[in-house]
Amino acid sequence: MSLLSIRNLHASIGDKEILKGVNLEINKGEVHSIMGPNGNGKSTLAAVIAGNSKFTVTQGEVIFKGKNLLDMPIDVRAAEGIFLGFQYPVEIPGVSISNFMRTAINEQRKYRGLDPLSASEFLKLMEEKKKVVEMTAKLANRSVNEGFSGGEKKKNEIFQMAMLDPIMSFLDETDSGLDIDALRIVANGVNKLRSSENAIVVITHYQRLLDYIVPDFVHVLYEGKIVKSGTKELALELESKGYEWIREELESKQK
Repeated sequence: MSLLSIRNLHASIGDKEILKGVNLEINKGEVHSIMGPNGNGKSTLAAVIAGNSKFTVTQGEVIFKGKNLLDMPIDVRAAEGIFLGFQYPVEIPGVSISNFMRTAINEQRKYRGLDPLSASEFLKLMEEKKKVVEMTAKLANRSVNEGFSGGEKKKNEIFQMAMLDPIMSFLDETDSGLDIDALRIVANGVNKLRSSENAIVVITHYQRLLDYIVPDFVHVLYEGKIVKSGTKELALELESKGYEWIREELESKQK
């Protein structure tokens, strides 16, 4: 049984249909990359899986760990092991990263019937996970994303992923706005978190991220559907040809 099974998923915002029949199967231990031009549904797909109420699912189903994901409220999806790394992480002034993460982890543990972490247990976990993304003590003591650079925000996203240990992660354009050093640190963090017990979906425009996070599968999301799938070589082909050839290939098939 797939960890996550997306079947004929349609979703809209207002009167505009964005997802037009997405099908995707993801198993534990796999890393998938979703590529495609702007405005074709990549971020919408991640938002729908995470439970963003701005989008309305009009057709299809999403099964996660054998359960109907679409019936779950957003907080239950997170507690069940869904994680979304945002393209543009928001600032939360006045809330320290440590307090934010301790609350999130203990809410997750409460849902799973576990006792909350003590202060010492939490600090030990935090020190261990900070190493994943080379996070400094100075950064960890600041308010969530307040005044952070683009690279610091993305480091913080992967740090949160490390702390929460999700089963299914969607990383929406994690490489957006990163210089080469920040990209290396963030990608190394993601690679350290890969395991046989979880799955990761990396959403990106560019092949360069996939030099660092090598996917098992690459999918092209075009006009609301996954129209082509392959291995990392597909990403290299997209890099050299652009997306116009996808449109031309689809039009030739329709003739």
